[in-house]
Amino acid sequence: MTTVTIELPDERVHQLETRAAALGVSVEALIQASISELLTRPADEFQETVDYILTKNAELYRRLA
Repeated sequence: MTTVTIELPDERVHQLETRAAALGVSVEALIQASISELLTRPADEFQETVDYILTKNAELYRRLA
């Protein structure tokens, strides 16, 4: 596993600490979960869009086949 170090303004660190405490998790766990969400969201949204388009146009695709 690789360690990444970033610089944040003190206010952002305070916000992270407050949010993590409210959720009952560590700041590290909150950041890891946020990154995972960020990295998986675009793929999920794209797949939902593809599924919607295929379903919406299924009859048209059947006729064209």
